[in-house]
Amino acid sequence: MSQLRLDKYLADAGIGSRSQVKQYLKKGMISVNDTIVKSGDIKIRPETDIVQYQGQPVLREEFVYYMLNKPAGYVSATEDNTCETVLSLIPDSSHHDLFPVGRLDKDTEGLLLITNDGVLAHQLLSPKKHVDKTYYVEVDTAIPPAASQQFQEGIDIGEKRPTLPARLDILSPVTAHITIQEGKFHQVKRMFHAIGCEVLYLKRIRMGTLELDEALPPGGSRRLTEQELNALSR
Repeated sequence: MSQLRLDKYLADAGIGSRSQVKQYLKKGMISVNDTIVKSGDIKIRPETDIVQYQGQPVLREEFVYYMLNKPAGYVSATEDNTCETVLSLIPDSSHHDLFPVGRLDKDTEGLLLITNDGVLAHQLLSPKKHVDKTYYVEVDTAIPPAASQQFQEGIDIGEKRPTLPARLDILSPVTAHITIQEGKFHQVKRMFHAIGCEVLYLKRIRMGTLELDEALPPGGSRRLTEQELNALSR
């Protein structure tokens, strides 16, 4: 049975920052199993110990899952010295271990999963799992008629091996949906460049079973529903 520092448990549960939690402890506002505790460095067992703040039970969610409609201009990282990160768009002060699952380029928009569940993230990103990722693409010139077959056969983008088979659904002469199972650097842009098109706009609309909620404005986020999470986990 895992143990956790009391102050971390309280901060992760949203009671307050580490410094605020320290003050609450000093004031005798925290109890564990009906005993007032004034030190945050004691270890508790979240599964069995009863933690209370001002007489009310404190419940901590171990894992959380957010769908983000990433806008252009944000980097898919936990921290960056020059640009704002996607984590700045998530209104969650109780979990300090969130991270984006995979990366979208700074100028790419759309679906990004934000979580602190490393196991699920690994399953979604592992090349062995072949998780589909679908993008809406706008390009600068007409997509060649043979492009769908070329993408299905694999495209040479200057690496040791061609890309894995990808599905290209042409929507208009200059727009398409592309579904890939890899995540190479600038992969979609490089694939279109290889057939003579330059990507003007790129938006991820699906990852695995998870589809972008079009009701989310750019920069908007929400928790995954139970149904979405169950489907994604499967």
